[in-house]
Amino acid sequence: MPPDRNARIDDLLAIMARLRDPADGCPWDREQTFATIAPYTIEEAYEVADAIDRNDMPGLRDELGDLLLQVVFHARMAQEQGAFGFDDVVDAICDKMIRRHPHVFAGTRLDDAAGQARAWDEHKRAERAASGDADTSALAGIARGLPEWQRALKLQQRAARVGFDWPDPTPVIAKLHEEIDEVRAEFAAIAQAPGDAAAQSRLEDEIGDLLFVCANLARHARVDPGTALRRANRKFEGRFRAMEALAAADGIALATQPLAVQDRYWDRAKAQEKEAAR
Repeated sequence: MPPDRNARIDDLLAIMARLRDPADGCPWDREQTFATIAPYTIEEAYEVADAIDRNDMPGLRDELGDLLLQVVFHARMAQEQGAFGFDDVVDAICDKMIRRHPHVFAGTRLDDAAGQARAWDEHKRAERAASGDADTSALAGIARGLPEWQRALKLQQRAARVGFDWPDPTPVIAKLHEEIDEVRAEFAAIAQAPGDAAAQSRLEDEIGDLLFVCANLARHARVDPGTALRRANRKFEGRFRAMEALAAADGIALATQPLAVQDRYWDRAKAQEKEAAR
C-alpha cells in the first residue's frame, strides 16, 4: 500500500522546519533569505527542463523533488515572517486554476487552444485590475525576472494576439538578414573608431535586435528557443570534447594547435558523430 501523500508532504515540511530551526537547524539553511534562494530556484527549474530534454525519467523525478523543495523553502521563510505558509500556497494555486479554467470547472465552452489562450489572458487582466493594477496594455503582467529570451517570446506572443505579427516566417527571415547587415555596419564603425563607447553601445543594441528576431523566428517555427539553444550547447560540447579526445589520442594538446588544425579535429569529430548515428 503506497504511503499517505499528505503524510509525506508533512514529512517534507517538517524536514524544512528542522533545517531552519534557530537552535538546532543547519547553519547554511538558517542563513538563507528569499533573495539568496531565488537563484537556486531558477537553477532547479532549468534542471527539470534539462531532464525532460534528455528524456531522463529517473532524473526528472529527482529534479522535480528538488524544485518542490524550493517551494517548501520559500513557503517556510514566509511562514516565519507571518506572511503565509505552504497551505496558503496550495490554496492559492488551486483557486487560481479553477478560476482560470471555467470551461472545465464552470461549464463555459471554448472551441480551441487559441480561444483558451485569449480567455487566460482576459482572466489575468481581470485579476490585475481587481488588485488595483491600472496597466491595460496587451503586454501587461509579463514578468521582468524571466530569462530575456523567454521574455522576448512572451512579448511577441502577446503582440501577436492583437494582430501585430508577420503572417509567416518569410518576412522574419528577411528581417534577420537586415539585422545581420546592421550588426556588420556597427562592427565596421568600431573598426574605424576603436574604443568609441557610443559605437559599442550601438553594436549592443543591434545584437539585441538580432537576438530578438531570432526568438521571433523560433516562435514562427513553433520551436522553443531555450530548448533549441540547449540542444546546440549540448551538440557543441559533445563535439568539442570529441576534438579533445581525438587530439589526445594523437599525442597532441588541442590548446597548443593553431585554428586550422583545430578545425580539422572539429571536422573529424563531426564525421565521428555522423558515423555513430548510423
